[in-house]
Amino acid sequence: MDALTFLLERRSCAKLEAPGPMGDELGAILRAGMQVPDFQCLRPWEFIVATGDGRDRLGEMLQQAAVAGGEPDEVIERALRMPLRAPVVIVVVSRFKPHPVVHKLEQQLSAGCAVMAMQMAALALGFSGIWRSGWPMFNRHLHTALGLGDEDQIVGFLYLGTAAAPPSPAREINVADHIREL
Repeated sequence: MDALTFLLERRSCAKLEAPGPMGDELGAILRAGMQVPDFQCLRPWEFIVATGDGRDRLGEMLQQAAVAGGEPDEVIERALRMPLRAPVVIVVVSRFKPHPVVHKLEQQLSAGCAVMAMQMAALALGFSGIWRSGWPMFNRHLHTALGLGDEDQIVGFLYLGTAAAPPSPAREINVADHIREL
């Protein structure tokens, strides 16, 4: 498939199962995340990879963060199982690096680009994935449990594995509704 078709047909897949990318394949996915636009080459991101028992540890951190953050009981109960929805979970963090011209938002956008690049690399290798967000991204208790600083920000959780079911078809989008010219 050519690169443009690949981009135009990209879909997230929420139903993931083993196998997930490991070894050289996971390494290639992580390297793809490091090739994104990065003004002044700050490398303002960190990728925290959870596989195997690491997913259980991440689930425990999520559950503790949900309790500490006052989340409803159903969220607290579900938090423990969230990382088990895929064989690989990559927590993508924007690690803020003070700089005279590179704003914090630019660094966060770079980390966000890393999520997309890694998802596309996984797809190119025959895997599927989904970029998840939600309450854990903004829960400072989780940030602390992961060893993040006050200026750092989780930008997403990239769940990777093999598609258990085909992703849903793309919704029709009228491109003209989202464009204006000057």
